[in-house]
Amino acid sequence: MTRLALVMIVRDEARCLARCLESVRPHVDKMIVLDTGSTDDTVQIAERCGAIVHHYTWTDDFAAARNVALGHSDADWNLVLDADDWLVGDPAALGSRTLPPADVTPPRFVGCVKITNQGTASDAVARKFIPRILPRGVRYEGKIHEQPVSSLPLVVLPLQLHHDGYEEAQLHRKAGRNEALLRSELEANPGDSYLWYQLGREQLVRGHASAAADSLMIAHRASEPGAPFRHGIVLSAMQALKQAERFPEALSLADAEHRNWPGSPDFFFAVADLYLEWAGRNPAIAMDELLPVVEGAWKRCLQIGERPDLDGSVEGCGSYLAAGNLAMFYEKLGIADEAERYAKEEAEMRARYAAA
Repeated sequence: MTRLALVMIVRDEARCLARCLESVRPHVDKMIVLDTGSTDDTVQIAERCGAIVHHYTWTDDFAAARNVALGHSDADWNLVLDADDWLVGDPAALGSRTLPPADVTPPRFVGCVKITNQGTASDAVARKFIPRILPRGVRYEGKIHEQPVSSLPLVVLPLQLHHDGYEEAQLHRKAGRNEALLRSELEANPGDSYLWYQLGREQLVRGHASAAADSLMIAHRASEPGAPFRHGIVLSAMQALKQAERFPEALSLADAEHRNWPGSPDFFFAVADLYLEWAGRNPAIAMDELLPVVEGAWKRCLQIGERPDLDGSVEGCGSYLAAGNLAMFYEKLGIADEAERYAKEEAEMRARYAAA
């Protein structure tokens, strides 16, 4: 019996498939790849890397394809990856102590992993926690941004993946597909806050700020305060509203959510960004009313520190990005000693990250 299998669906992924498979191959017992109609060398690359390849006709339904792929696995645990993911860091969480054979210890959780998204429009390094380690029998629902369905608790495991699907070339290749599928799902589930959130993110990353703001505010109204993706909704909505120049709505949202995120450097970073933009448009009240909020918010980021455990958090918001912005802030105001102090802090923080 197989303990752990890699299970993937792919199509035209010759660019990155070998990187993914090679990063995982030493740590799994089997690699299963379901090809949904590749016309490049995807299948040949998968076979050269040692994967078992199956074929499936694409039906515009990610859950259906994932479930077919999972149906080819006899493993106690299935690691589900996309071709533009790859494993980094310590793989110990894939070992038998964390994922024991089912005949030794029946599975009691669904494993979430930290995914660092690279190549976003802002060059930020965003973190997401997504369920990707599934016990045998768990299946997916949802045509797009599909989710595993299980009564087992979600447990965050110390496993890290990188993902480069947000690079410009990859976004161009998938243009239109995701939004069309999301809208199809929303026709059937118009009150689903997660689908509205994903539609808003899709629109935002493609530069459609006002449409993104509309979708994200629907997600905000429809989501429960304790929803695991609520943090991401709030941050994305503030960004979209600012980019769409809908400042009264953005300021109102920041005020309403202020009490909910006392431990989020990302929230206070977004507040500083919003108020700085508003100050530039309102110089008469900038010095007395707006810039003190900017200064205080960036300082609050540094007081909180990094929170890599928060879904949707961005590396640096609790450290070097906030320090660097304070250095520039004080330099613009002609406060040389504070500018020098925070520039030094930024350099030290960046050096620590580079060494980590």
